[in-house]
Amino acid sequence: MFCGESEQPQTFMSETSFVKVVFHAENFTDQTYFSFDTRAEQQLVVYLRYGQHPELYPNRRGEVVQGSYCERIFRDCRLQTCYVQSPAYPGVYPRNLHCRYYLNTRLPFIKLYIENEEFNIDGQRCENIMTCPMRPISSGEENCPYDYIKIYDGKNEFSPVIGTFCGMGKFPYSIIGTSQDLFVEFVSSPAGPLLNTGFHFNVGNWPGHVDTAGSRNGTCDWLLSSDSLRASGDSEGIFLSVAHWYPPHTSCTYLMQGEEGEIVRLYFPSFRINRIESPIHPVEGDCGESLTLYDASWPDDSKIIKTFCDTFSKAMEKHDFVSTGNSLFVRFESKTGSYSGSSLYYWAHYDFFNNTKLGEAVPGKQCDEVFASWKQTKGWLRSPLNTLIYKQSQSSEDVTCLYRFVTDKRLFARIILTITNVYFKEHPYNPGPCTNCLEDRVDKLVVWEPLPPGSNASHPPITLDKAAQNGGVTCLCNRQAFATQIVSKGEQLNLQLIVDSAHSAMSYFKHAASLFEATYEFVHGPLCGPAVVQPVTEGEIHYPYYEAIGYVEPPRSIRCIWEIKVNRDRDFWLHFDRIKFASKSCDDGIVDILLKGRPEPFLSICGENVSLAKELPILSASELSPDGSEPSVTIQFVGRTSPTRAAFKVAWTEMFHLPRNVDGTLMSSRLTEGGHPDDVMGDGCEFACPGEKDLCIPARLVCNGVVNCPNVSDYKGTAFSDEATELCVKETTPEINWAYVWAAAVATLLLTCFGCVCMCRRCCRYCCRDDD
Repeated sequence: MFCGESEQPQTFMSETSFVKVVFHAENFTDQTYFSFDTRAEQQLVVYLRYGQHPELYPNRRGEVVQGSYCERIFRDCRLQTCYVQSPAYPGVYPRNLHCRYYLNTRLPFIKLYIENEEFNIDGQRCENIMTCPMRPISSGEENCPYDYIKIYDGKNEFSPVIGTFCGMGKFPYSIIGTSQDLFVEFVSSPAGPLLNTGFHFNVGNWPGHVDTAGSRNGTCDWLLSSDSLRASGDSEGIFLSVAHWYPPHTSCTYLMQGEEGEIVRLYFPSFRINRIESPIHPVEGDCGESLTLYDASWPDDSKIIKTFCDTFSKAMEKHDFVSTGNSLFVRFESKTGSYSGSSLYYWAHYDFFNNTKLGEAVPGKQCDEVFASWKQTKGWLRSPLNTLIYKQSQSSEDVTCLYRFVTDKRLFARIILTITNVYFKEHPYNPGPCTNCLEDRVDKLVVWEPLPPGSNASHPPITLDKAAQNGGVTCLCNRQAFATQIVSKGEQLNLQLIVDSAHSAMSYFKHAASLFEATYEFVHGPLCGPAVVQPVTEGEIHYPYYEAIGYVEPPRSIRCIWEIKVNRDRDFWLHFDRIKFASKSCDDGIVDILLKGRPEPFLSICGENVSLAKELPILSASELSPDGSEPSVTIQFVGRTSPTRAAFKVAWTEMFHLPRNVDGTLMSSRLTEGGHPDDVMGDGCEFACPGEKDLCIPARLVCNGVVNCPNVSDYKGTAFSDEATELCVKETTPEINWAYVWAAAVATLLLTCFGCVCMCRRCCRYCCRDDD
């Protein structure tokens, strides 16, 4: 309906195949006139209304609901091929309309592409465009009393209202719904000028939708658990910035929750920060929108990792944000709201890593662990379960993990570390073999003792470099499936994993297999006595150690390792003075004698072969030190029943290492306190051992309670062993010391005289009293 005057030509395009014009005049004069022309157009030439090639898209403008004028249904809109238009677009729209548009896409998020499109919906009461002020595009029912469109986030008018819009100009933003459906309502007032050309929307779906492996509570509060991620079959989870519309004071949260012992990593492959382009409620000041990361399971302000703000923050791409616990909380907040998504555009990836420590974690270190004997006497360890450490290293720093084994002499004196497997990958930038383990840039395991022998825990620890200079480092750099055992000499032991940073991330990040596996055991308790015996001419070991009995509760099983150091160029004779086992089974108790350079024991003695302990061979100096290192003998006792049911005494004697015969046998051995190996036998020998070995020991070792002459059990000659009864027990006639006899007689006589004098004086006093 139109009345009055209009000098501006207006175009009307019919929605149907019929147009009826009714002219009504209450007072007709020569000044009353109007004119119009009509023509029929093919859809092919009406590009603004039907687009290019309309024959390919028969439902581009939707399906008209039967019996209605402008109610349309749009199904499966994609690639912006659906056109939502006001009736008669691009001409002026009719009055007194109430049009409904049902919009649907195959995937969320449905989007109205109206940014920079002409928008002309007003309905002001004015004669023509020259007399009507141009009202800018406004939102809100209070600003749109006449004509307007109302957009709902859902299937119908019962869905949440996104906004009510009217005015003229270029629409500044697009509108994105939260699902696959939008409902648009267009209303024009009964009266008004034929001036406004309406609206035109393209419809499609925003391509940023990704299915999130988690559960949603409400519109945008998510619980992203490690269980949900594993169930999805993906190694990493994904969530995006808010791509759809949201009202002012919106808060969206993402709780990434791992299991006990897990940590969370979050990083942004893509991150952009823009000014808020389509605020629903503009605000003054900074941080109209923000994204905050918390190292907690809730927004704890004391545990903020990072806050991104739309006004002053710099985006951080491909930076790992890692939690210290098993949860990480992310909160997006908007004071303004938005019609077309967040001004903080990000693509977030998250995953979980098993950060369980088999020992006690070291504060401030990502993979260092401590294994203390008072926590667990033995156990198993491997390379870090958290493979994220192989990615987090600086480019110039190798990945290092230090495993410390600590005990106390009051509990144990030694550590046995057994590296069972090593599974290093081939170095892609250093394909050569590992020749110098400590110096080559290869993945390696190094083992050393941080304390020198005999020192306590207060001593400054020995660094790896210092230990390498002293030759006290065991280094493994090649793959091996056999075991390597290291027995400490003291109370502490260090194992360090070193991975070259040049390939650590490429080779081991998210590499489930272990790089190494090892077992450890704390051994040599107080019942074993001293663990290291310094070089002496002769000595002995008692088990159990008598001084510890009564102060230590006997364990269920025990393992003792004694290291007997030997003076250089000395032969060594070891024998058991007494020995008793709990049973004849070697499983209940066994004594092993080990020599350097031999993986297997030189001799093993248990209940079933205890007779072997009666006669042991002499060990030459070359057998004690085959590589020229400090000579020593190691004795190991393993008792798997009550330790107090076994007992033994081991004694030993050192002898000079003499020249060998032509056939390689020893010429003879002798030992004197003040003699020299070059002395002849008769000149320096204090006691000659029986037998044909021509062995000699110092006189102070004779009759000391320990057999020091070896191999005399089968000797049939007349010479005595150093502990023979004939030699050590002698019957002697006691001699009388006459000086002592005379002295005793004189003393007796003097005492007798003194007694007589005293008696006489007493008698005289008594007689005098009677006379009175």
